[in-house]
Order: sequence, then structure tokens, then C-alpha cells
Amino acid sequence: MSRLDSFIRRLTAQKILLEDVAEKVKSVDGPVLELGLGNGRTYDHIREILSDREIFVFDRDLACHPSCIPDGDHMIFGEIRDTLAFCGPRIGGQAAFIHCDLGSGDPTMDLATSSWLSPLIDLHTKPGGYVLSGLALELADFQTLEKPEGIRPGRYHLYKKNG
Repeated sequence: MSRLDSFIRRLTAQKILLEDVAEKVKSVDGPVLELGLGNGRTYDHIREILSDREIFVFDRDLACHPSCIPDGDHMIFGEIRDTLAFCGPRIGGQAAFIHCDLGSGDPTMDLATSSWLSPLIDLHTKPGGYVLSGLALELADFQTLEKPEGIRPGRYHLYKKNG
């Protein structure tokens, strides 16, 4: 498969999963956390499909399209490992949905990221809340959910916190 075909499949899977979670999360109060702004495509889609939610975005750099820059109250700059650990007072409560797009493509780096990220995801996810991640996470108090048909195993990971 060409890199272009792989990219198209990845973005199609991401869109399907985001829209699936947007339906599921309607019954859960709380903000949305977007971990990794990148070029802003995913954030732009999340703010469209979850327009009634407060969305906090975390990244160390600003490299997105100008139309996808969150306002200053909702853009949290710095290393996510540090800022996510201390964001509680700013976000005002546990998240109903966390989208995590922090994979590097390097298996060792991704394993290291997952090891520090998993406890922070657990801390900031409301019981009944959802997590969609490109990285496999170690979340003891979560269920791993089935993904919609057609999503390649291992491409994305979908979790729901017990409670």
C-alpha cells in the first residue's frame, strides 16, 4: 500500500472514530482534551462535531493553520507530560473525552510516551468518559471498546472509563 493510501485510511478511520465517540459522549458532562494540536485538522473537526463542549488543546508548539488556533484560554502550551499533570484547575474538572494523537512512529519512543501518559489520562478522565488514542495505553480502570467496522486493528485504541 502506498503512503498516500495509508494516510487516507488513517484519516478516514480517525474521522469515523471521532464521530462515533461524539455520539457516545453526549451523555457525559465535561470538557474535551485534545492532546497534540499538530496542523489543527483534528481539533477543527472536534470543535465542529462537539460544538457545545469546551475544548482544551495541549501542544508544545503552534504549527497549525491560522483558522485552527484555539483561543488563549483553551490553548495550553508546553510539554504535555508537564502541562497535563497540572491542568486540573484550568480545565475545571475531569474530561468527558480525551483525544490523544502523540505517536511518533518509533516503537520505543511510543512505549515511553504511553508509560507517562497512561496515568495522566486516568487522572483526567471522568468515570464514563472516553479516550481515543493512536497509542496503546495501560488503563486498568477502563474498558477497551470495539471499534466500528473497517478500522484496522492497532491503528487506534478506544477506551471507556469504568464508573
